[in-house]
Amino acid sequence: MAYRNIYETEVRHTGLNKYRVIKGDNHYVVEQKAKAQIKQWNDQWETKRAAEEKRKDRDSIAREKEAKKELALEKTNEAEENIKFIENTLLYTLGVDDKIDWEELKEKRDYGIKPPTQPKYKSIPKEPMKGSAKYQPQLGVLDKIFTSKGQKKIEEKNQLYTQDYEKWTNEKEDMLKVNEELKEKYEKALQQWEQDRDEFLKDQAEKNDAIENQKENYLKLVPTAIVDYCDMVLTNSVYPDEFPQEFDIDYNPINKILVIDYSLPSPERVPNLKEVKYIQARDELKEVYLSSAAEKKLYDNLLYQVTLRSLHELFEADTVNALDSIVFNGWVKSIDKATGQEVNACILSVQTTKQEFIDIKLEQVDPKLCFKNLKGIGSSKLHSLAPVAPILKIDREDPRFVSSYGVADSIGENENIAAMDWQDFEHLIRELFEKEFNQSGGEVKITQASKDGGVDAVAFDPDPLRGGKVVIQAKRYTNVVGVSSVRDLYGTLLNEGANKGILVSTADYGPDAYEFAKGKPITLLNGNNLLHLLQKHGHKAKIDLKEAKKQLKERSS
Repeated sequence: MAYRNIYETEVRHTGLNKYRVIKGDNHYVVEQKAKAQIKQWNDQWETKRAAEEKRKDRDSIAREKEAKKELALEKTNEAEENIKFIENTLLYTLGVDDKIDWEELKEKRDYGIKPPTQPKYKSIPKEPMKGSAKYQPQLGVLDKIFTSKGQKKIEEKNQLYTQDYEKWTNEKEDMLKVNEELKEKYEKALQQWEQDRDEFLKDQAEKNDAIENQKENYLKLVPTAIVDYCDMVLTNSVYPDEFPQEFDIDYNPINKILVIDYSLPSPERVPNLKEVKYIQARDELKEVYLSSAAEKKLYDNLLYQVTLRSLHELFEADTVNALDSIVFNGWVKSIDKATGQEVNACILSVQTTKQEFIDIKLEQVDPKLCFKNLKGIGSSKLHSLAPVAPILKIDREDPRFVSSYGVADSIGENENIAAMDWQDFEHLIRELFEKEFNQSGGEVKITQASKDGGVDAVAFDPDPLRGGKVVIQAKRYTNVVGVSSVRDLYGTLLNEGANKGILVSTADYGPDAYEFAKGKPITLLNGNNLLHLLQKHGHKAKIDLKEAKKQLKERSS
């Protein structure tokens, strides 16, 4: 089976006591799925709280006998609805379109924050004009006869003008200073707003591009994208809160078989309340449960329905015909009565082809008979939780991984690693990173010889903070590494569902390559970094790009 190392994130809801590990090969898609799951749980929690509040109010009113009769009827209706839902688990999905709507996964919100408002600048007061009437002396006949008196009036007006002009100049300077401060503050706020908006739009575009890339990978039948798509289909399926709804998926692109390990609910998680009676003589409510036989029959029937429903949802959503066959293994966690320990056993297993399954009229079948007709394996009494051997198990070995060999000890300080055999170079990089990651208990595996294509090595770092899956590409280059190689690494990182990507080259990187890597989980190591890493782990070598070009040219001729 195809190997699948996925990106994981944990989501939990303390109110509902729900926990789930969401997996996928693309961290942006996983993020969307995690948000959707949290929103679903929050909605369920709000509904549950509202129901509890209603129930409290209802219970308080139920002190009166008539209210208690009504309460008994309501609880009976609720119990009947719960059982009816279980009985119609399969029919419920037949009216639902299970195909994934990629556009709904995308982030389409507007930025939402309005830009800062233009400031109201202070108005500059009108400049005093010396020729205005305010500064013209009113000279009478006597002023003209007694010139000293007239001159005094002229000087007073001149002095007034000077005072007013000086006052205006000071006010103007103050106003200009205030306006300049307002302008600087506004421009700074506007710049920050534009920066935040651009960051929001960039992040939104990257997420949507990742989803679009995931869609393209699905349409191209990339195995990891097929698994992630099927994961989303099963996640979208609505079940009662008490059901675990956990699963693990694997896909073999060669024979187009999908294998699912699905966690089914244990018997105690299935509702068994039949009705609530009001006993007037004792003024109390009495709960009536299903008989043991009816409860077991309901449980068995539910598991058959969940199995058929899951197969239906996956086949219906398979728009690219990636699934020729599905193996469904149903697992139940329970307490072993003999040891008191929790056990997880596969209690049913079935395999069916798409062609065989789509011809079944599910709305008319008996779930158990349909399961048996598909040659499903399981005890005749599923409620006994008797384990069975799965028809097909999930295989976790990645066929890309191959045996590695040591290179570092064979090179000397005069070895020009920019001219070494490209396959030896990939093994050298694997060996160096193995030593690097082994310090924290990590593991590094080299993939099949690619000659500069795809993933050259995969590291698994157990560190809880910086750990996860790391994809490594080795470039034995003699020329500057351009942005296209970094873009390819980023695409591989998303497709593999890795936490980080490392690109190692004997040459240096162009400015566009560094610019593209900025802000992304990508590390670029050039020739100098590589020599330093070699020296760190006790090895010496050299990188002479000019000499390497000459040697490689002679070797190819």
